[in-house]
Amino acid sequence: MTLPAFIFGLLVATLVGALFHFWRGGGFGRLVLYIGFSWAGFWAGHIFTSLTGWGFFNVGPLHLGMSLFGSVVFLGAGYWLSQFQIERAA
Repeated sequence: MTLPAFIFGLLVATLVGALFHFWRGGGFGRLVLYIGFSWAGFWAGHIFTSLTGWGFFNVGPLHLGMSLFGSVVFLGAGYWLSQFQIERAA
């Protein structure tokens, strides 16, 4: 993978995380959390596609279709997991 493709991937994943934050709301900590989930899912999707050979919407060396799918899946799962609250017994 080339450096420009890597930077483009980071920008796309950051945009997806920021758009998710815009949709769901939250403070600065949530923004960082969503961008982290988006990055992790984006690169997991890219690596999965590189290993299996499945893919759609490739942009140069970047497997953008499955990367975006991975980003959305990780964001959804991360958002769901972050909604749990621990109740303390009095």
